[in-house]
Amino acid sequence: MKPNPIHRLPAPLEAAVQRLKLAAREAAERTIESLGLAALAATHAFQRDGLLAAQFELNRKSAVFILAFNDAFDERMVRELGAAAMANHTRPSPLATSTAAAPAAPTSWDALTLVENREVEAQISAERFGLEVMHSCEWELRELDAYVATLLAEAGSERGDRNPMRPEIIGHAMIRGVEAVSDREDVRKVLSTEFSRSLGGLLRSTYGGIVSDLRKAGVQPLGLTVRQRIGAARDGGDSQLGDSLHGVPPGDSRHGPRAGPGGHQGLHTTGHGAHHGPSTRNGYSSTRGGTPLGQVDPALMTLIRRLAYHDAYQPTGSGTQEWADGGGLGDSVSRAPLPNLIHAHRDELRQASTGTVDHMVIDVIGFLFDQILSDPKVPPQMARLLARLQLPVLRAALGDPSFFSSRKHPVRRFVNRIASLGAAFEDFGEDTAREFLAKVRALVQEVVEGEFDQIEVYQQKLLALEAFVAEQSLRDAQSDGGAAALLQEKEDELRLRQLYADRLAGELKDITGPTFVRDFVSRVWSQVLLRAAANGGADGAQAQKLRRVGSELMLSVQPKPTPTHRKAFLAALPKLMQDLTEGMNLIGWPEPQRRAFFGQLMPAHAEALKSAAVRQLDLNLMAKQVEGALQRPVPSAEELRAQPVLPVLNDEVSAPQLSAAEAKRVGLLEDAAVNWTGNIDIDLAAEPEAPPPSTEPAAPGLPAMTEAAEATQGRELVDNIQIGFAYQMHLKDKWEKVRLAHVSPGRSFFMFTHGKRHKETVSLTQRMLIKLCETGRLRAYEQSTLIERATERARRQLATLTAQPPRSARA
Repeated sequence: MKPNPIHRLPAPLEAAVQRLKLAAREAAERTIESLGLAALAATHAFQRDGLLAAQFELNRKSAVFILAFNDAFDERMVRELGAAAMANHTRPSPLATSTAAAPAAPTSWDALTLVENREVEAQISAERFGLEVMHSCEWELRELDAYVATLLAEAGSERGDRNPMRPEIIGHAMIRGVEAVSDREDVRKVLSTEFSRSLGGLLRSTYGGIVSDLRKAGVQPLGLTVRQRIGAARDGGDSQLGDSLHGVPPGDSRHGPRAGPGGHQGLHTTGHGAHHGPSTRNGYSSTRGGTPLGQVDPALMTLIRRLAYHDAYQPTGSGTQEWADGGGLGDSVSRAPLPNLIHAHRDELRQASTGTVDHMVIDVIGFLFDQILSDPKVPPQMARLLARLQLPVLRAALGDPSFFSSRKHPVRRFVNRIASLGAAFEDFGEDTAREFLAKVRALVQEVVEGEFDQIEVYQQKLLALEAFVAEQSLRDAQSDGGAAALLQEKEDELRLRQLYADRLAGELKDITGPTFVRDFVSRVWSQVLLRAAANGGADGAQAQKLRRVGSELMLSVQPKPTPTHRKAFLAALPKLMQDLTEGMNLIGWPEPQRRAFFGQLMPAHAEALKSAAVRQLDLNLMAKQVEGALQRPVPSAEELRAQPVLPVLNDEVSAPQLSAAEAKRVGLLEDAAVNWTGNIDIDLAAEPEAPPPSTEPAAPGLPAMTEAAEATQGRELVDNIQIGFAYQMHLKDKWEKVRLAHVSPGRSFFMFTHGKRHKETVSLTQRMLIKLCETGRLRAYEQSTLIERATERARRQLATLTAQPPRSARA
């Protein structure tokens, strides 16, 4: 029996090998069962006899198959890894040591032999098996390659660029195991066919389990970075690929400077683990500490980087960098056809890539950008900037399948956010639009020239873009006649009312009596006390008087122990009703709520007059507790800001109070200004509505969408509304395109702007916003995001091309 060398592998890699051997054992059991079922379903006696014979041999010699598979797999592992990787981990066995130390014997012509046909056929069968398996588990293999490469680099493997557990190696071991089971060629053929099905079906889940184990063991996937080598500029401005791909040990941060447009430096792809490190010269930062967007072949990654950097400085016919820099800033920029870099370099990209999935992704992203660059809702200025992200997006899609399946993917969100924010501007000649365009241009430039193969790059740029838009919107809102400041003041009033109401509700919750009275004092009378304190001070005569009225109201519904108490209550009741009305008038409490309250209060008073007597001591203690709660100072704005968590507004206190002048100043939309019974159908003749977001994959073989799309209309839109986005609002019996310019911190007020030269402001309370959304009078300008719209159109385009017969057939 051959010595098993696998114990000298790194522990995580040894566990992976054992997983594959267990998969082969399970495949043998499945093959025995499938051969029996196939024999029962056979229609010819000759075919049935062959299947039964193969089942008999495998059932009798399944242990032989497993031993032969394991020996052949171990032998190929040693050959793939080399002696250096095996010796660097543990002390090798004496046999391995003597073999490694033996001098190479001189080669003579007599030692040369021809390869037998059987060996050639076995190799062909193993390669065919490997190709079949790769089609079904290409994503899992790509992830596994990155993790295994890290382990092999640490082990000092001489061939760390190849996965020693790839399907071809497993196929070779499978063929050796089948040969050990039987000498009959017909039996071997049947067994090889059945094993290919059973083992091929198990490898996808096995590879996925290995990747999960390596991730849990703390193994970091091998990352990619670009290392520059100082060299002379090439004539013609073309970029040459540098030396051959080679590895740099962890901790090496050697990076050369980036060349300018005139002469590009040689590019080197460097593989190492993920570590954080300082920036290199000329601001070109290393990839340490980043999370790679999956694994991509190093040669393909080098080509993508070269094309992204080279085409960023590719001049147009006029000798300017117009398309690369985003064109002009004003409205004069025309929607000229933008170059599709993926289509232009399709042959190069396909030659550098491996596997049908990569080829499919290249074509899908190419068609995707055909639609992105021609989308009618994307302004030409933004389309020119999005065009520069073609190759970074392709890199993300090639390495990370979640780009197609997750709407929250950072690359998708970054592209969609640029398009959505850009579509909200009506005039790119205004200062706000110019600032936004300059910011997006800078962020895109940083992505293209940075480490765009890492997730953190897009997350950081997305956060920077959102922060810029929020800051810009707040600055513009504050300069717009102080409307934002006024809304902030009104929201603070609402939050003070909420804070005081919650405080009183907590202090009065143990007071016996009707619930509606406690709610009235805490929710409504608290507003009266706040208004009195604002008018004449917290210790003013009006505030003190209204505090006493609140106490008297709470005690008026308590039982009256003696006739004297009942007589005093009846004598004071008219004055109490008068004082209550005065307080309600102070805050403008609506008449319907007043009638409802008094309708409950009168029966409560009648019940108090005929209730059973209570102890005077209990009434005194209760009166003391009520007076203590109402005599405490009302909260101030400083106290509100000091709260660690702002109080949540509810329907009982969230009705803002603006005077007619204040409402006009902020453009507050009142209920009376909206024709709630009018027709609100949008005329879609001029601009067809985008189809609803689909969960179908972009192309067969790619992952399907796993998340629901964000709401673009209806009640759910209220929770998804975002600053800087465009919306359709039904105003004055017609639809207007509006831009959300400001949202108060507590989301109590929402301020929109619309118009080009003469901007108008429309402010909504949260109640009005909800009502407009529920009635369909406010909806998103984009019914689906840019990438989803482009994907839907690209899917139809691909289906049309697939349905067309080949050119030779048409001829």
